[in-house]
Amino acid sequence: MGIALIWSVITILFRWIFSKRRGAISYDSSDQTALYIRMLGDVRVRSQVGFEPERRGSHPYLGAFSPILISAGSIPARRIRRLFSFQRHLLSSRLLRGAPHLNPLHILDEDYCGQAKCMLEKVGSWNFDIFLFDRLTNGNSLVFLTFNLLNQYGLIELFQLDMVKLRRFLVLVQEDYHNQNPYHNAVHAADVTQAMHCYLREPKLAQSLTSFDILLGLLAAATHDLDHPGVNQPFLIKTNHYLAALYRNTSVLENHHWRSAVGLLRETELFSNLPAEDSLSIERQLGSLILATDISRQNEYLSRFRTHLDENDLCLGNASHRHFVLQMALKCADICNPCRPWELSKQWSEKVTEEFFHQGDIEKKHKLEISPLCDSEANTIASVQIGFMTYVVEPLFAEWARFSDTRLSQTMLGHLGLNKASWSAMEPEASGSSEEGESEPGRATEEPSSRVLSQGSQES
Repeated sequence: MGIALIWSVITILFRWIFSKRRGAISYDSSDQTALYIRMLGDVRVRSQVGFEPERRGSHPYLGAFSPILISAGSIPARRIRRLFSFQRHLLSSRLLRGAPHLNPLHILDEDYCGQAKCMLEKVGSWNFDIFLFDRLTNGNSLVFLTFNLLNQYGLIELFQLDMVKLRRFLVLVQEDYHNQNPYHNAVHAADVTQAMHCYLREPKLAQSLTSFDILLGLLAAATHDLDHPGVNQPFLIKTNHYLAALYRNTSVLENHHWRSAVGLLRETELFSNLPAEDSLSIERQLGSLILATDISRQNEYLSRFRTHLDENDLCLGNASHRHFVLQMALKCADICNPCRPWELSKQWSEKVTEEFFHQGDIEKKHKLEISPLCDSEANTIASVQIGFMTYVVEPLFAEWARFSDTRLSQTMLGHLGLNKASWSAMEPEASGSSEEGESEPGRATEEPSSRVLSQGSQES
């Protein structure tokens, strides 16, 4: 009974709602490469080149979504992707595969109890293994973890969030992350959300933050890289991507993540029960948090944070100061991988470097200038990580430890030092490279930071 039962009922209700409002998906047995969809009045949509369920997105170079031919009416591609996404989520879940129609209420229990449930009881541990949790939840770590945290903080009841709308919102958020991205995917978003939870529990924040602040922090963490294409801002600019033009080459990815999140909030009407001015306030402040993850503004935020700490004038009773601390917390959560235990940190390092090198391969293929750190022939995982830790991670977490001098902060710095030493041991020339980099700190800071985190640097 409890949450699992409620979640089960909502899932069943969703199946009914979507069958009534949006139709269903079926395959034509005579043509296995064709996908037919019945939508709103038996409109039929056909993808002639096939459908790849794990390759979603909008970037032309990544071939994320197949061209669609619409035989009747005009249906936005985004609505079609929505249908694909939600139906795929339902069909892929262990809860729905092979479940008898007469006994559907036990379906969700398998995902929500057992080892996954035990892990959620320790969701505040810095050693939380998000990769294991994602496997235990059948690839739905972001949905289950975010819902659990919202419920744990009492935010669902406090803000009177509709359970059906909340589930739909979380499912669509998870589906709008591209699982083909080695790093910027839903698992990364879940990891950042879990890290944010750890920071929200720190004494200074726990004693000062309001429920509204916590809601914003969790939503921003869950959506901060929404619909990330797997390439960085300079790549979008030099390929004349429509997003670069739309946002005038400024915080291109972060603006897109924010606008995508707002789009889902409005599509699902998650906050329709709140006054319009409160909903708009949530959208604006959500944008402020997500835009803070733009790594090209790292020095701006870090200098401001350092000044506040030097002058000891941070007043968490002040709403603007609390919001600034939330921005810094999200920035830390976004690049906290080097501060995790080695077994977890190493996996993230390999994944982000794989994504960099994949971009480099695309640039080579299209005869574009190869972005810094994206050339697999000139860089190694160790060299990329050592530079990133030295010029981006260490300065930020040193200041965070000044602000919140707790056991968690010291644990993170300890892991950071050990992980850096481990990578240095794999890179004999690393120490020499670091010394050379120190002579040009500005350039060294920009290069590693321009891709590992939000990959939004304006440096080309």
